[in-house]
Amino acid sequence: MEFVVLYVLLPLTSIIGLTFIIERAFALRWRKVVPLEVEGAVESCQTREDVPLLRRLCEQHPSPMSRLLTLAADHLDWPKAEAVDAVQTRARHEIARLERGLVVLEIIVGIAPLLGLVGTILGMIAVFSNVGQAGLTDPSKLAGGIAYILRATLWGLLIAIPSLVFWSYYSKKVETFAVEMETLCDEFVRRQYRDEVENPKSEIRNPKSKAPPPIPSPVEAR
Repeated sequence: MEFVVLYVLLPLTSIIGLTFIIERAFALRWRKVVPLEVEGAVESCQTREDVPLLRRLCEQHPSPMSRLLTLAADHLDWPKAEAVDAVQTRARHEIARLERGLVVLEIIVGIAPLLGLVGTILGMIAVFSNVGQAGLTDPSKLAGGIAYILRATLWGLLIAIPSLVFWSYYSKKVETFAVEMETLCDEFVRRQYRDEVENPKSEIRNPKSKAPPPIPSPVEAR
């Protein structure tokens, strides 16, 4: 059984972990999530006349950020609160997609040392069982057997430690992307609804003056 743990389960765990580490490294590149062209277009999109250009750039550079901005642009005719709710709902979906695979690394962080420990315990049980049956005739063989089975624990730690490092790094990177996308979307929506916010204020500052009372006709004056 310790052979299965040491030469099957632990190598399989390491291959799975390495696969997701490499896949997330490509998926979480900055240009894949927040393209510089789209980020610059948001900065220059001041009015609704600039929205078609932003939409074209989002189509040319598909990404989570582009999909959020396209959704926001499609809902500009909605009330601001409803448009913001729609963008926030889609943002949660995009963040979940960015976190895909991180749960696998998190599982590997926990399970790899346990697999190594299981392999070591099974090996020690086998070694001491043989010693009990045959007697301790050569202590060097016992030491060699223990050193051999302790490799399972070592391999488990060697798999778990890099997985923990990359899991922590990618999780922090996803948080950074979430903040950046939220900031850009908020900036875009705030600019597009700026007129609706400013007009009521201008009406309060400059209320319409009351119409003068009608001038009485000569007949009414008498």
